[in-house]
Amino acid sequence: MHGPIGVFDSGYGGLTVFREIARTLPQYDYIYLGDNARAPYGIRSFEVIYRYTLECVEKLFEMGCPLVILACNTASAKALRSIQQRDLVTRYSPQHRVLGVIRPTAEVIGTYSKTRSVGILATPGTVISNSYPIEIEHFYPDITVRQQPCPLWVPLIENGELDGPGADYFVQKYLNQLLAQSENMDTIVLGCTHYPLMLPKIRQYTPEHVRLVEQGSIVANSLADYLQRHPWMDEQCSKNGSRTFFTSENDTAAADKVGLFYGQSVAVNHITL
Repeated sequence: MHGPIGVFDSGYGGLTVFREIARTLPQYDYIYLGDNARAPYGIRSFEVIYRYTLECVEKLFEMGCPLVILACNTASAKALRSIQQRDLVTRYSPQHRVLGVIRPTAEVIGTYSKTRSVGILATPGTVISNSYPIEIEHFYPDITVRQQPCPLWVPLIENGELDGPGADYFVQKYLNQLLAQSENMDTIVLGCTHYPLMLPKIRQYTPEHVRLVEQGSIVANSLADYLQRHPWMDEQCSKNGSRTFFTSENDTAAADKVGLFYGQSVAVNHITL
């Protein structure tokens, strides 16, 4: 097998991660697949998220991707482990791999926090999974993790309401609820790939001493390290610098949003899942 690296998200947020991956590793070929027609995933059940995510991973495998990155916290929290431990083992060759975004973040979060009190802002699905506390405990048992679900942030972002009064209200509301859980919290993880688009607004209502952590560069650096440590996978990834974008939504409607999240205008192709 010799093909592009697949990058998947339930919607557009994964493009904020993909942008950093492509910037860090520009020589590789990439296929981005956004399941926008069925977004958001964050409010769905474990079984539905697992089924949708597996369908998209399989589609990327069919398109020749030996390696797929789940650039979605909800999919990483609720589907990644099942896909890695069950589907890859029973249905695919050892040459296929699927990686997520939560573990890379957990691996480095201890280097950000001095007070050892960390907050997570995420979708309800990611919070309910408890994936962040579990993963962070594995690497940094001395860190206390508090979580806050933000169910209305993704709809606000996807509907272009970043500058409206609703955004101010709900950003301040969820941040205050998170910060009230700890007096010495000094680090907050933006645990959804949509949230970087709301970063100026989030920063506006975050105390100056609290550090906001985005995942894009963390995941990109983790992928670079993974490929260096696994040369057999690196050899399977084609390197012509190409980028192809697919969405399960109407491609015309998606083009503007893809450009907003990716940072530049790109051609978007429709795909049926």
